Amino acid sequence: MDADVLIVGGGPVGLYLGAALLQAGVRVRILEQRQFRNRHTRAIGVHPPALQALDRVQVASAMVREGVQIRRGRAVSGGTTVGSMSFDEVSKEYPFVLALPQFRTEQLLEERVRTLDPEALVRGGAVTGIKDDGGRVTLAVQTCGNTAHRTCHATAPFLVAADGARSKLRDALGVGTSGRTYPDHYLMGDFADGSGYGDEAVLFLEPAGIVESFPLPGGIRRWVVRLGRPATGAGPEDLAALVLHRTGIRPDPATNSMLSAFSVQSTLARHIVAGRSVLLGDAAHEISPIGGQGMNLGWLDGQALAPVLLSALHGRSGPAEFGRFQKDRRRAAVLARRQAEINMMLGRPLPPALQRIRTAAIGAAASRPAVNGWVARRFTMAWDAPGA
Repeated sequence: MDADVLIVGGGPVGLYLGAALLQAGVRVRILEQRQFRNRHTRAIGVHPPALQALDRVQVASAMVREGVQIRRGRAVSGGTTVGSMSFDEVSKEYPFVLALPQFRTEQLLEERVRTLDPEALVRGGAVTGIKDDGGRVTLAVQTCGNTAHRTCHATAPFLVAADGARSKLRDALGVGTSGRTYPDHYLMGDFADGSGYGDEAVLFLEPAGIVESFPLPGGIRRWVVRLGRPATGAGPEDLAALVLHRTGIRPDPATNSMLSAFSVQSTLARHIVAGRSVLLGDAAHEISPIGGQGMNLGWLDGQALAPVLLSALHGRSGPAEFGRFQKDRRRAAVLARRQAEINMMLGRPLPPALQRIRTAAIGAAASRPAVNGWVARRFTMAWDAPGA
């Protein structure tokens, strides 16, 4: 269980960082409490800067082969297209947003990790204690591997907490958070695609609130409906009825393969680096899922952290480099949160007069190539690409 870097959390962000470090010859242990992966599609959008990062760990090409390349998006209001957006100019290598279910993304990352080190990922281990003596971090881990009701210890010079928005390690490290709540609630589901929109993403800007629609592999389409209150007890028929009422398109409830309701909040850790521990991904910053910022931001965090850890392990960097990492990634999180807030604001209900003004403004912006390209770069997080 000893390693150069311990990573707690075997989701997409923890697996990505593990693969990046293993490629550089770093001994890694990734501790994941779950014995089995969640099979829900969950996060689906992978932006160009994240694909560039994923290419560095040799999984991007497989993801692109399996996913849907969304090269265009359109805005529709009252059954009429009021604007469109092309992603052709956002990246030379990846001029699209890739749609791929999160469980498949995790599978590909896990396969890469196990190719580099079959023992790197340890499932079924719950962290119950942490100690940082200034030189190494030691974790108490209950139920390691296949041995039930046993506590063992894992130690390394550095710990990375990638254990999600409700990070227990963040609490154990004494890191506080600041948060925001929003008056936005959503119901989303995946259905067989009978929309006729093919590989396009579509935003329906309707008086009752936005409906978002994205293609997925296998002839599936995701529908996301903005609500004014939590969708308690809603089922596939309810979502299909909402989509029909606002868009004129009725997904077939019998084909529903995923249904989820969520309310929106954002959380930022007050600091990302705590002694020899680093928070990563949602443990450091929970960003609204509207716009697909969170998972992509976590990958870009990992891309920035890997060389800092590698340099520190070789004695070439210290607190100053970790401080710069913390400053840069917190800035990126604030920008991502701001973009998510803009995305939510554009989808809120408006009185008819203001709805017409907003729709006209979106159409005017879409007709101007320079503005269209700027919006496309913002939407795809091109501002967070290396060198941007």
